[in-house]
Amino acid sequence: MSAPFQMRPLRAIGALQNATQSSYAQRAASHRISQLYNPMSKRTITYSQNRNQTAAKPSPASPASSTPKSSPSTASSSASRVSAPTPERTTTENISKSGLSDKPLELENPVEEKIDWTRSFHGLSAAPFPKEAADILLAETDPNEVEIKPDGILYLPEIKYRRILNRAFGPGGWGLVPRSESIVTPKTVTREYALVCNGRLVSVARGEQDYFSPDGIPTATEGCRSNALVRCCKDLGIASELWDPRWIRNYKTKYTREVFVEHVVNKRKSKIWTRKDDPVGYPWKESK
Repeated sequence: MSAPFQMRPLRAIGALQNATQSSYAQRAASHRISQLYNPMSKRTITYSQNRNQTAAKPSPASPASSTPKSSPSTASSSASRVSAPTPERTTTENISKSGLSDKPLELENPVEEKIDWTRSFHGLSAAPFPKEAADILLAETDPNEVEIKPDGILYLPEIKYRRILNRAFGPGGWGLVPRSESIVTPKTVTREYALVCNGRLVSVARGEQDYFSPDGIPTATEGCRSNALVRCCKDLGIASELWDPRWIRNYKTKYTREVFVEHVVNKRKSKIWTRKDDPVGYPWKESK
């Protein structure tokens, strides 16, 4: 076989291989072009991408679903564990700690001829009382009406102050006006009062009274009022001798005595004061 006839098969095989490779390249290019410019494939790709982004991104929780609902038992138990904040003002849940909430009423539109005694000082030192009233108020204290406490303190029972005021001004001619609300501490009740006589302010004083249990608070409020009355009456000169040290010493020497006593229940011995004309009372008995 001659040389020209041997080269023809090799050229045919090379041409066939080149045609096959170009056919593969054209089909791959056309496939890529169809994916880029085919609207359906573009929407499919976009939709699949959006789904993937939605699955990856957490959805925001709604207000109702963000807060877990708790059962009543869970809420009550959590409330019991959380301590309540300290109130800025007194409450009425426990009057032995909070107070009585009995603040005097304030007149919104006070009439000119009416006097708000919770704030007013009307008539204070305007003029002296008549001589008849002054003689009763400044009368010397009867030693037989004076009492003495076991610790040696002299006092005049508060009912006798009321009797003196009734003789001087007549029933209804005087009165006590609260000037503040009651303050209740764990052991004491205190409140401010004003003494008004014949339509004039005479004195302002704060009363106080101890108590031992919450059940005794109502009684303590009355004792607080009586204590304020006694303090206000000092400005009227009633029983002024009880604040005179020399008069007190003379009274004790003449009308009282110190005795050794024994407590009936716990047998504790101590020394107390008593009037000479009074026997030793319960729970004490005189030691011999």
